[in-house]
Amino acid sequence: MATYQDPTNLEQLLDRVGETARKGDRVSLDAILKVVGRRSYGPLLLLAGLATLAPVIGDIPGVPTIIGTIVLLFAVQLLFGRECFWLPRWLLRRSVAGDKLGKATGWLRRPARFVDRLLRPRLTVFAQGPAIYVVAVVCIVIALAMPVMEIVPFSANGAGVALTAFGLSLIARDGLLALLAFVFTAATAGAVVYNLL
Repeated sequence: MATYQDPTNLEQLLDRVGETARKGDRVSLDAILKVVGRRSYGPLLLLAGLATLAPVIGDIPGVPTIIGTIVLLFAVQLLFGRECFWLPRWLLRRSVAGDKLGKATGWLRRPARFVDRLLRPRLTVFAQGPAIYVVAVVCIVIALAMPVMEIVPFSANGAGVALTAFGLSLIARDGLLALLAFVFTAATAGAVVYNLL
């Protein structure tokens, strides 16, 4: 069985997911996690954010709620110090059409190259150590809000941006990006509350 090191940037993660998409008509979450890895929170969080952002996947009704469930499970396990993340079998069996997944990764590739050039270790106190637990708590809040976001236009995309930024910040140890993700989370939460009142 092939073993994979954790992705070190956004483009590498897209390469792995795109490679999986070419292997069949349907691609399960389990197959994707096998190439991304289940021991590092950053890549898993990044994958959840990208899935929410991708227009051909994240716009499918119910997908933001499923992604929110996955993020919730990851974040809770991170708080309890698990080294290898667990997901229930019914979630691992969920699948997406391979051609849609391939289109989504292709659409994200150009912005990925641009984003990767901007990432670097800085203000690392906000992207490692105790800060990871703060990120986990914020991600739990985002995950719990995602079912509601399905009825507020474009708010799930805001959650996707925040999750993507948190994932990238943990991968690259980029504390500045983590701070921006906190700000974006607060802005998205404000927009959701405003639209519901």
